[in-house]
Parts: sequence; C-alpha cells; structure tokens
Amino acid sequence: MKKYSLKILPLILLLSFSACKNNKRFKVQVGNEVSQVKINRFDSAFITFDNSNPLQSTQELYRQYPQFMDVFVSDVLREDPNDSIKVSQSITKFLSDSTFSNVNNKVSETFKDVSAIEKTISESYQGIHYFFPQIKLPQLYFFVSGFNQSMVVHPDFIGVGLDMYLGSDFPLYKEIAYDYLTYNMRPESIPVDVISAILFSNFKIDIREDRLLDNMLYRGKIMYILAAIMPQVEPYDLMGYTKFQWEWSRKYEQAVWNTILDKGDIYSTDNLLIRKYLNEAPFTTPISQESPGRLGTWIAWQIVNSYMDKNQQITLADLLKDNNYQKMLDNSGYKP
Repeated sequence: MKKYSLKILPLILLLSFSACKNNKRFKVQVGNEVSQVKINRFDSAFITFDNSNPLQSTQELYRQYPQFMDVFVSDVLREDPNDSIKVSQSITKFLSDSTFSNVNNKVSETFKDVSAIEKTISESYQGIHYFFPQIKLPQLYFFVSGFNQSMVVHPDFIGVGLDMYLGSDFPLYKEIAYDYLTYNMRPESIPVDVISAILFSNFKIDIREDRLLDNMLYRGKIMYILAAIMPQVEPYDLMGYTKFQWEWSRKYEQAVWNTILDKGDIYSTDNLLIRKYLNEAPFTTPISQESPGRLGTWIAWQIVNSYMDKNQQITLADLLKDNNYQKMLDNSGYKP
C-alpha cells in the first residue's frame, strides 16, 4: 500500500507550563443548561450492517441517521445519496473487504466503551458554552472511513473516523502513514481534535498582512483558548507532542526564537516558508532536523501566554477580536 499524507485535522497545539495559571484565570462556571455529550455510534450500526438484506439495511441507516448518512455516503463512500441501490452495493463491498473487516473489528474492540471520551468532550463543551455562548455545539458521530478521513466537519455535527485513531502502534498505519503522523492516531487524541476543529471552524483567520507573524499568532490565540477550555489535558497532549518533543522545545525556546528573528522569517510572506513553520512535518525545516514539527505554532503560543499574562484585563473574547498581531507581539514582552 502506498504511503500518503492523511487528511488529519491539525493538532496545531501547544502551551507552556505557565498555562496552568491561565487555566485558573479562566475558570469555567458550569450551569445546568449544558447537556452531557452523547456520541452517536454510527460506526456500530454500520459495522453490523446486514449483508443478507443490503437494501433494507441501507434504508435503516438512513432512517436512524438521516443527516449524517447523506454526508457519509457523499464524502466517504463517494456515492450519490439518492441512489440507495448503488449505496447498498458500495457498503456491502466495503464491509466484505478483508482488510477493512479486520480494521472494523479492531474499531469495535478499541471503542467498546467511549465514556471517558464523552466525559472529556462534555467538560470541554461546558467551557465553550461558558466563554462563547454564541457557538452552536455540534452533535458527534463516530464512523469508520476505510482510512479515508479522520474527521468530517459540518455546521451541525462532527464525525470522527475511528479507524484513524486505533493507536500509534497499529500495524497497518506503517503502510499508509508517515511515522511523524502516527503518534497522534490514538484514542486520546480524539477530544483535542474535536474541540480544536470547533474552534478553528468558528473563528476563521482574519489578518491584515499574510506574514508568518500573523499566521503564527492566529494559531497561538486559538491554542491559548483551547488550553483554557481543556485545562484537564496536559500541555504536551494538547500540542500532540511527546514529552521529549515538549522538553526539546522548552530547552531550545530562546534559540528557536532568535533564529526566526535573525533570519527575518517573522515578517516573511513566503507561503512555502510559512507552511514549514506551521504544518505537520517530521521536523521544522528552518530550525533543525532535531526539532519537532510546528514550532512556529509552539512559539506563537508562548507569545500569547506572555501577552495575556501582562494584560490581565483582556478576556478570551477580546483576544479573539484582536487581529493586530504586531501590537500583540510588541505588548507581549516575550523574551525567552
């Protein structure tokens, strides 16, 4: 099987240990109006599809999950949702494939109990509702994608492709994904991926100049908010870093920042260079081959941490509205 870059929503996440103070500063007051998250197990209904009566089984899936089924059929199966016969044939073929049959069995085993995931996401939903009540909290669906998509983001729901979260040591991942991606292909990554997807989809980038600085600090703002909403998650897990990668970033923080400044990269509008600092990669190319990827976002988070520490009157809503990233950098007092 050919290796390729999977459609994994970026875990463009990070934090410094000073974030513990920030999380306490933005303590969530939970009200009774926030309901607990209950995940819709489309994956279970799909995996137990009755191949002996495919058309009726397909119609039953439409009946149980009308909205999600339409999106699943068009985005994952790549079929016309209005053609039930073709859809039933596609599902039968998908489920009879020996590779995906084994993968689906692993999904059923790994995600037999999702209560811990529901609890973490429920707590995070409470945080979103408290700080940003205008956000419509999406329903959650679990599904199997045939290694096609890790997440489907829709205005009303988010679908999570469980076959993309079976654990970094799942043997088949070595055949379809690069090593630097597999670490976060584990169940523990699901809540962070879901909440970051909600934040990034609701708060689009709005920049005056398309420089590395602006792109970095936009991500730094989102990650700061993510940390406030998910204080129960360790910083390195928010980042999607191993502990070693996290410690490397802390150890060489000053050297990384000096490199960005000395090269003049901070004000670059070169899209390729910007991607090298911010996108998923085995390392951050402009820094060193020993570095973890996405160090531009990591540094941006530290800048936003410093900015918010020095400006205690600024709320999370205020932070989101502020798109003057030069002013934010100047007022951060950031000196690693």
